[in-house]
Amino acid sequence: MDTMRDRFAPVVTRLLDEDPRIAVVLAEIGVDGFSEAFRRFPDRVVNVGIREQLLVGAAAGMALTGLRPVVHTFASFLVERPFEQVKLDLGHQGVGAVLVSAAASFDWPAGGYTHMAPGDVALLDTLDGWTVHVPGHPDEAEALLRHAVGAGDDKVYVRLSVQSNAQAVAVDGERFRTVREGRSGVVVAVGPLLDTVLEATEGLDVTVLYATTVRPFDAAALRRATETAGSDVVLVEPYLAGTSTAAANDALADVPHRVLGLGVGRRELRRYGRIDEHAAAHGLDSRSLRESIGAFVAGSAVPVGA
Repeated sequence: MDTMRDRFAPVVTRLLDEDPRIAVVLAEIGVDGFSEAFRRFPDRVVNVGIREQLLVGAAAGMALTGLRPVVHTFASFLVERPFEQVKLDLGHQGVGAVLVSAAASFDWPAGGYTHMAPGDVALLDTLDGWTVHVPGHPDEAEALLRHAVGAGDDKVYVRLSVQSNAQAVAVDGERFRTVREGRSGVVVAVGPLLDTVLEATEGLDVTVLYATTVRPFDAAALRRATETAGSDVVLVEPYLAGTSTAAANDALADVPHRVLGLGVGRRELRRYGRIDEHAAAHGLDSRSLRESIGAFVAGSAVPVGA
């Protein structure tokens, strides 16, 4: 199966054909995938070189002229390194763009910590008005890319990953989906962690919500789920642990509740290893998740049919 990033260049190249407002801004990374687009759309496909601040600044300038820029590189170079430009050139100037990242938390362990950005979504949370999509399958990535590009002049972040669920879910760029119903707690699985969460909660009487659009946070879906499943909530996110706990707390502010945020820990792992080793070290493998979720809802989560 192809990866989310494999889909990125072909999808955006087709969008260049379909919409004369679309432009692409790159900083060396991902250039090979746009060789045809460079030839066909030389005025709308730009490689700024290894200059990530310029990457975002150039995109903002394009947006000021009425174009819809799609900006791509690794998450650490897209959100963290040019954060001032994301804050000012886009946000302060009131223009939008579609930022599309790769690698993110630990998708390329051999690249080292310079190529990891588990805090990317939390960092964007400090800014106003960002939509954040976290697809869990290449088909979802394609759908959410199209949704993001077509979202007027909004500021949108699409977080691609080499990690993927086995099957795609129909996504609309807005709402959480209910994939399992229970009575003893709610587990929100984000993007590529859905399959692992479903395996981890097999036999537990919990509701599982699937989130591929995490900002805006679907407070209504979480509230509905807690009406029947109770107000113990576990968030399982493929980025910094606790990133969405404030959003969940706000959603349930008027009812007694508990929230547990699971995700990538703050401790830096200096032996880079493999993706699965990172997942286990951060407690994001199915065994660790079952222990964490089971312990949190202990006394209310029981085997189905008991």
